[in-house]
Amino acid sequence: MTQPGTRRTGAARPTLADVAREAGVSTALVSIVMRGVPGASDATRTRVRAIADDMGYVRDERARKLRQSSSRLIGVTFDLQQAFHGDLVEHLYGAASARGYDLAISAVAPSRREDVAIQALLRERCEVAVLLGSALADDELATTADRVPLLLVARRSEVAGVSSVHSDDAGGVGLAVDHLVALGHRRLVHVDGGDAPGADDRRRGFALAVERHGLGADARVVAGGPTEHDGSRAAEGLLDSPTSPTGVVAFNDRCAAGVLDLLVRRRVDVPAEVSVIGYDDSRLAVGPHAQMSTISQNAAEMAEAAIDGALDLLDGGAPREVVLAPHLVARSTTGPASGAGLLG
Repeated sequence: MTQPGTRRTGAARPTLADVAREAGVSTALVSIVMRGVPGASDATRTRVRAIADDMGYVRDERARKLRQSSSRLIGVTFDLQQAFHGDLVEHLYGAASARGYDLAISAVAPSRREDVAIQALLRERCEVAVLLGSALADDELATTADRVPLLLVARRSEVAGVSSVHSDDAGGVGLAVDHLVALGHRRLVHVDGGDAPGADDRRRGFALAVERHGLGADARVVAGGPTEHDGSRAAEGLLDSPTSPTGVVAFNDRCAAGVLDLLVRRRVDVPAEVSVIGYDDSRLAVGPHAQMSTISQNAAEMAEAAIDGALDLLDGGAPREVVLAPHLVARSTTGPASGAGLLG
């Protein structure tokens, strides 16, 4: 680290990133200190300013004025294949517009990695990035947060400096189990989400709920994933199981749609023989062929909280976690238990 009282000479003018490296903090935190906005402790402000002075850092007024001509853009990445993400984007547009901002959208797809989608947003001079269902590792999120204020949606944040907005996934799956138990179901299966964001919490919520109802011996978790193919594959395995369930809690609506498709093709009566419940209450849950019971994350409420959280970060607010309460939406894919299960 530069010794106190010494200044760099004959070198390029120090930048915020240089100060951040010297101080061992994020560029975003140095920016907060230099702008004099809330979000840093007094001790941190004193230390960062001292390091900046020692390095000869001078605020670039031209850059500051350029930033003040603010793009008023909020960058959003979303998974092109996830219906719930599409619902969120629709509501994010309205929430951002109501606050005088617009969105720059960058899609994640099988042929386009999430880091590529984020780089596209940075090139658009977005002031803050909102990542829907991000699959990035924590170190990648930390690196991104050094470049732009960052908020995760539909995923908890384990990274210092990164905000998050998500539903109580464990509690939501608990609501699904409660619903099926109230209908008389005892043999329950959770088709999980594999390594998808939120899958761990939903597995945990299922385990806690079945134990609470004393059904641990009759309930199990089977490997699934976030897509229709994952749900269909899991349902095929259930058909071949000697102890079939009467109630299925799927990781999300897409997974549930795959379960339902396989059951219909195998002429299993839903919900007379087996009940199926999804998670998200996405547009997939209300279609021409199925009115799916599901757990709603309330896309509109989540979008409002995400935009508020993103703009709070821009104002220098401390990163925070917002946890929203999901609720049950009972439709036609769940009904009273027959006791027969898939195999009759």
